[in-house]
Amino acid sequence: MKHSRLFPLLLALALLAALLFALPAAAQAADADAPEAESAAVAAEKTVGTKAVAAAAVVGVVAAVGAVGMAIAISKSTEGMARQPEAAGRINSAMMLGLIFIETTIIYALIVAILIVFVL
Repeated sequence: MKHSRLFPLLLALALLAALLFALPAAAQAADADAPEAESAAVAAEKTVGTKAVAAAAVVGVVAAVGAVGMAIAISKSTEGMARQPEAAGRINSAMMLGLIFIETTIIYALIVAILIVFVL
């Protein structure tokens, strides 16, 4: 099957996401072992930093998956236009609409990441 090449990539992205979810828990466990109490300002800075790293990782993963989706869509539409040149206009417009939807999803992920860093 042609898409079996994507399985290792998707597996690696899933493992990366699981690692990113485990990082804050590991940081809290390391902080709990420290005997001295930290000030509220230092704790707040660590929280904002952790949120920023998580948001950046999420946007990176979404952008990578979006790029893979765009590459597949472009290759398939180019293949379809080569097979049926008379339908190239319709295929091209459908491809552009699909690419816009994928790019919109990536922009939504960026907006959510910005809200996580600055609002939560």
